[in-house]
Amino acid sequence: MELDTSDKQICMVETPRGRIMIMGSAYYVSEANRGRDVVVNASFAGVLPARMVGDHRPRGAIGVDCGVGPDAAGIVGIYYLEALNIAAATVDVMTIWLGDGADMYENGRISYLNRPAQDCGVRKGMSVKEAARLMLDRDPGEPSALEVTNREVMEEGPDGRKIVCTDSITFGLPEDVRNIIVSGGHNGRSSADYIRAINPFGYICSDGGGGRDKSGMAALPAADEMHIAGCTVDARTARMGDGHSTWNEGVISGANRLAQGAGVRVGMRVPEAARLLVRRKDAARP
Repeated sequence: MELDTSDKQICMVETPRGRIMIMGSAYYVSEANRGRDVVVNASFAGVLPARMVGDHRPRGAIGVDCGVGPDAAGIVGIYYLEALNIAAATVDVMTIWLGDGADMYENGRISYLNRPAQDCGVRKGMSVKEAARLMLDRDPGEPSALEVTNREVMEEGPDGRKIVCTDSITFGLPEDVRNIIVSGGHNGRSSADYIRAINPFGYICSDGGGGRDKSGMAALPAADEMHIAGCTVDARTARMGDGHSTWNEGVISGANRLAQGAGVRVGMRVPEAARLLVRRKDAARP
């Protein structure tokens, strides 16, 4: 069944770059929005609505988180749109009348956002009005996959060693030979090659859910041989591929001999473990 959607959109703002259009459903996004409009729609922001939005490639999109739900089904569509480099965000469902685009525009507050939306200046807690205008007025970057590292120095130890968050240990830099890298990748056999290439002073990453025979932390003994203190976090506690989630939410599930010697223990929170690693003394390392 096809509905006539020509009268389902209301223009709230219009500039030479495009418009902010509000509507009750993602189903109402149309070809008229392609490449120019920000569509504020009162649908949940899952994969199905994202496909409807993505087919028409608007400038930006804001949907509803609908309480997020199992498997993050209420918000995963914003990451589908990220793959298309479309700025997208969700609204906290408790701040709006669900299904009412006008109320969402007037009262909604941003709860989740993707990388292109972040590029435009959108932040959590921001009003929908402000977020939509930023998406309209600004363009996201167009980085390659390997350029999106989300690298950030979290803390610095007393001797200048730093704790660095990044989404993968493959994004390590030459200066990380003195640093602790907190990342979101697994620590299986293949990761030992990356660890050897970067040669950090220490690292914390995911155990990838464990795997058969604890294969998700198989690189820990190899790191010992390289004089690198290594730890893993339980993948059930932190998002894979997200170094900041490892830092903020991760709980240690494994540690090699050098990390244990520094005081790291299973069950410890990542910031505490990283602070022990950054202060570790090792005559074999600079």
